[in-house]
Amino acid sequence: MKNINILPADTYVVVNKTFLKLEDRRIITMLYQPIIGYTATSLYFTLWDDLDRNELLSEVLTHHHLMATMQLKLDDIIIARKKLEAVGLIRTYYKTDHLNKFMYLLYSPIDASEFFNHPILNIVLYNNLGKKEYEQIIEYFKVPKLVVKDYEDITLSFDEVFTPVNNKSFQETENIKGKQINKLVIHNDIDFNAIVASIPKSMINGKVFTSEIKELISNLSYIYNIDLLNMQGLIRNSLNEKGLIDIELLRKSCLSFYQFENGGKLPTLIYSKQPEYLKKPIGDISKRAKMIYTFETVTPYDFLKSKYNNGEPTARDLKLIESLMVDQQLKPGVVNVLIDYVLKINDNKLNKNYMETIAGQWKRLNIETVQGAMEVCEKNHKKNQKNNFSAKTSTKSVIKITKKIPDWFDKELDHKKTTPEEQQELDELLKEFS
Repeated sequence: MKNINILPADTYVVVNKTFLKLEDRRIITMLYQPIIGYTATSLYFTLWDDLDRNELLSEVLTHHHLMATMQLKLDDIIIARKKLEAVGLIRTYYKTDHLNKFMYLLYSPIDASEFFNHPILNIVLYNNLGKKEYEQIIEYFKVPKLVVKDYEDITLSFDEVFTPVNNKSFQETENIKGKQINKLVIHNDIDFNAIVASIPKSMINGKVFTSEIKELISNLSYIYNIDLLNMQGLIRNSLNEKGLIDIELLRKSCLSFYQFENGGKLPTLIYSKQPEYLKKPIGDISKRAKMIYTFETVTPYDFLKSKYNNGEPTARDLKLIESLMVDQQLKPGVVNVLIDYVLKINDNKLNKNYMETIAGQWKRLNIETVQGAMEVCEKNHKKNQKNNFSAKTSTKSVIKITKKIPDWFDKELDHKKTTPEEQQELDELLKEFS
C-alpha cells in the first residue's frame, strides 16, 4: 500500500462488516480519538455516513468526495486512513484498473472493558491523556456496584415460561450481520522457538503458546520494550503448575520489570520512533534526505542524549520532551526536529515556554512528518527575521545579527549528494543510536 499513488478520481466503496451503534461513537470519541486524532476519527464517521440506508454497503464514490466532504487534502486523508487501519477500525483492499479501486471494510471498536485491559491501547491512552483525564474517563465507564445479597433471585428459566417447540430440523442461517472486531496487529520479532528452547520441557505444556498467548507476548514486548532474553525469564516465572502461562502474572511481571528499569515510571513515548507510515520513502540520496532519515530513525530520548555527548539528559529536559509528546501529541521524528532547531538557535538551551509555543502551533497545523516540521521551521525563521529587520529599520538603528541555524535550512541540500566524508559522519552518528 505504501507505493500506491492515490488520485482524487480513484473510487472506493464502504462495506459494513459489523453492527454499528450509538455506543460505538462514544467509545471511538472518548477512547480512540486521543490516540488516532480528530482527523482519523472524522474519517471513520464519514465512511460510516457513506453507507446506504440499511448500513450495509455504500455507493461507488471517489476520493474527491472525501476531500470535499472533510475539507482536507488527500495526503491527510491517507494518513488518517492508515491510523484507522493501525488500531483495527478498518481494513483496506485494493485493485487496479484504468483507475484504482478501493474497498474499505468498517469494524466495531472493542468495548470499554477490553480497551482498558488491552496491553497497548490502554497504556497509549494513559500517556496521551495524562493521569487526571484518564481517571475521569475510567470513572465514566465504570458500572455502579449494586448490593443484591439482601434480595432473592426469582428469575424464571426459558422452559418455565415457554412450552416445548415442535421437533423440526434446525437450519443454520449464514451471512447475518453481527458485531465484528478487527484485531490490532503488532509486527514484533519475537523468536518463540528460542523461548521454548530456553525452558525445561518438564516445566512447560506443549500447547502453551496459542495464537492468543503469542499475540499477548508480542504486545507486552512492544509496549514495555522488553528484549528476548528478559522476556524468556518473565515467561518462565509466569508458568503455573500445569505448565501454562498465568496471563495476569505475566502482565504484572512485565510492568514491574519496566518500572524497575525506569525508576518506577509507566511506559513513556520518548523511547518510541517515528511511525513507518509517516516516514519519507527510501531512495533519495541527498544530504537533506539523510538528515530526515536520522530524525525518523532515532528516539527523542537517544537524540537528546546525543546532544549531551551521550551523557544522561536532565530530568527537566526529559519531562519537557515527554510533555510535548503527551500533551501536544507530537510525533517522535517531529520532536527531534524541534529539539535540533531550538538548541541551535537558542545557545544549546531548551526553553520550555518557547518549545511549547512552537509545539502548539505545529499541533494546530497538524504537523506529523519530519519534512513538514523542517519546512515550517524554515518558514517561521524567515518570518521572524523579516519582522526583526522591519522593527530595527523603523528605529533607524539597524544592527546585523547573525544567529546559528540548523544545517538543514540550506535548500541546496535537496540537490546536493553527500560526500564520502559526510556519509561517514552520518553513519557514525547513526551508530550511536543503534
